[in-house]
Amino acid sequence: MPHPSQPPDRVLDLFAAEGVLEPLPGGRGTSWRAGDLVLSPGHDESEAWIAPVQARLAVRLDEASPRSLRLALPVPARDGSLTADGWAATRFEPGTTPCRDLPTLRATAHLLHAHLATAVPEKPAALEARVDRWAVADRAAYDGTAEQAAADRPHLHELVRSLVEGLDDTDLGREQLVHADLAGNVLLDAGGNPFVIDFSPAWRSPLWAEAVCVLDAVLWLRAPVEALDDWRTGAPRQAMLRATLFRVLSDDPCDVARYEALGLVGA
Repeated sequence: MPHPSQPPDRVLDLFAAEGVLEPLPGGRGTSWRAGDLVLSPGHDESEAWIAPVQARLAVRLDEASPRSLRLALPVPARDGSLTADGWAATRFEPGTTPCRDLPTLRATAHLLHAHLATAVPEKPAALEARVDRWAVADRAAYDGTAEQAAADRPHLHELVRSLVEGLDDTDLGREQLVHADLAGNVLLDAGGNPFVIDFSPAWRSPLWAEAVCVLDAVLWLRAPVEALDDWRTGAPRQAMLRATLFRVLSDDPCDVARYEALGLVGA
């Protein structure tokens, strides 16, 4: 009996995937390996623009000597499309291990976002077309609608209100293409180089993307809560408050007590 979360036969056929299906750790825990491919759900054609960008950058990074950063290489389906029934594929990288070291994750964020600033100088129109819960939460954290976004989730009201009360109009820096989910999506390859997977695009400042990474590392990767100390004043605090709103509004379900224990509100 097929596992309910595994890619269906039609998707496997379109990507010419071969080999035994194997669930993979990391990210959201929804990716599967099939031979030399990694198949991940939650994608649609509105994201197709990112694959050529990612592919070009992946090749350029792999050609660098010495290597300092790597990026998963997208693989198109047999019909040329980059997604199939919500699934996308990248080339499997053997010999990797999950990266949980926060300084390495932050250094990876700096390197990746420096490359992306050059690779994508203008905001892609397709980003505005996204309607998934992460895109909705991202917009709400910035456009003043966070409390409305939590209107039908009463257990979030107090936390969201407290976070919103701490916001001001501090400039968080130039916005660009960033990876909005780095903490669980950096592996170390056989040579010890960071290998970034499951690209989650957003058009925000690198400071915000790094705040999301640090927050996630504390919440889910056992980074010490002291890692948040540098994010409690000034622009870093504002970035962290918006990062926290983004996560609280997009988490389903949301562990409110876990966020409250971080001491980010009322400081």
